[in-house]
Amino acid sequence: MHTYMWLVRREFWENRAIWIVPAVIGAVLTIAALFGRIDLGAAISAEQQRMIAPTVLLAYGFTFFAVMSIYSSWYLLECLYTDRKDRSVLFWKSLPITDAATVLTKLFTGVIAIPLVYFLAADVSTLLMAFIVSMRAHAYFGSVLWQPELWLQLHALWLYVIVTTALWFLPLTGWLLLVSAWAKRAVVLWLVLPPLALYGVEHWFFGTHFVGNQLTERALGYLPRAFYDHSNPAAWSTTVIGTDTITAPSSVWRLLNPIGFVSSPATWVGVLVGAAMIYGAIQLRLRRAET
Repeated sequence: MHTYMWLVRREFWENRAIWIVPAVIGAVLTIAALFGRIDLGAAISAEQQRMIAPTVLLAYGFTFFAVMSIYSSWYLLECLYTDRKDRSVLFWKSLPITDAATVLTKLFTGVIAIPLVYFLAADVSTLLMAFIVSMRAHAYFGSVLWQPELWLQLHALWLYVIVTTALWFLPLTGWLLLVSAWAKRAVVLWLVLPPLALYGVEHWFFGTHFVGNQLTERALGYLPRAFYDHSNPAAWSTTVIGTDTITAPSSVWRLLNPIGFVSSPATWVGVLVGAAMIYGAIQLRLRRAET
């Protein structure tokens, strides 16, 4: 366990963007809250302000999550390839550290550690935003941002999404690591071309779309399994502000569907496929020391 902790620290030392990028995003959003225009008091009622408060906080969190998804994917695609490119892999192979430990550490960093860093940054910046708005806005909106139950739901949502996306997208994670361990150059091309080639060969010779359907299902199937249907009226509330209709979650607890997620065969089939790819990445790491 001590070895794994030091390996994770190594990833943070060598990849400072892990914490610099969310810090910059948080600083930009805080400056926007500090100097941006806030004029809600006369525009909407107190009840409408209470209803849109979750949407504002979720938008802050979604900004961090979107950037985190892109960066985490890029990190997983580059991590093993970069070790071979700069020859640092030779140094690490001289130490009593197994290749399995190295790959699993990078996996943990990409799917757990990086999301937790962004979660912390989102939490701090959202707190600062709520404080700034409550000081600047002479309206009920400043106070509705401080609902303890709302903050508890947001924290639960973040942690739930981190765990469930780590499981659901494990095939993608495994493929990124496999490509990173395999490619001698042009990792982005190796990432994209094999699936496209499989899709083209299947369509050309068999006239079927199994590969395309599986890729689409993995890309779009997360939300229907991890969350209840958007049409569930108990989970959403709608308010009209001027000519705009805003739909916001009435309660995060009514959106989460952990039982449906863990009981879905697609979840665990994906875990098995992802585990096989990660094992393949470990085996390639054992055999490749240079690009």
